[in-house]
Amino acid sequence: MDYVQQAKALKMIGLGFSCHAPLNFPSKWCMKTAELSNYLLAIEQLKASTSDVEIYTGLEVDFIPDVISPDQFKDQLDYTIGSIHFVDQLPNGIRWEIDGQHTFFLEGLGKIFHGDGRAAITRYFELTREMLQRSCPTIIGHLDKIKIQNAGEKFFKERDAWYQLEIKKTIDIIAESNVIVEVNTRGIYQKKSPTTYPSPWILELLHKKNIPITLSSDAHHPTDIINQFPETATLLSNIGFKSITILREGTWKSFSFNTHGIIH
Repeated sequence: MDYVQQAKALKMIGLGFSCHAPLNFPSKWCMKTAELSNYLLAIEQLKASTSDVEIYTGLEVDFIPDVISPDQFKDQLDYTIGSIHFVDQLPNGIRWEIDGQHTFFLEGLGKIFHGDGRAAITRYFELTREMLQRSCPTIIGHLDKIKIQNAGEKFFKERDAWYQLEIKKTIDIIAESNVIVEVNTRGIYQKKSPTTYPSPWILELLHKKNIPITLSSDAHHPTDIINQFPETATLLSNIGFKSITILREGTWKSFSFNTHGIIH
């Protein structure tokens, strides 16, 4: 309810919830399987009791081949956000989380990829493309989030030819997949990234291919619902984007926007 009240205060027309979907292995940041039914029920109750803000039910779903995918949940939801948080497994079977503690990132990099940053990042984008081809979500979440582990360009430079090739190959699959790309501001306000996910130069490539985007703060607290939205709206306008895609009256629609929000 705190999120809904904040959305009303901001005069938002819609609000989507997208908690992390349950996993079949321990994770501190995902809901437990037993909590899913209560989550869905709580949102349905919000929908029934809220008239001035449209409420939508979503989940951010990991893609781990043959373990979990957006397809497993889509029939219960208004939308899915598909994301890669785990890349393969350590020798002891623990899933390697790529956006957690840097020490754990380094452990997995050493034990799975023998310290080869290029191989690890290439695998990350391979999994992203596999998700799009095997279990395409409504929205692809934080496309290049693995860059948060690259402080000081320790493992790659975004101008490296091999890295840009991985991005371009991924964008080619995105263009074929009828998927919406999330422009995520959380890294900026958490000071984990100086730019959005994905980076501005990637947004330029998406714009050239007329790929639809949506704007998300990835808010874990009500006060962050539109954090960095005005600044990011300016960025998107400068790149050339004329519209963003949002759920409106139950359908994904494109709307013009400015620094104050969508124009409707």
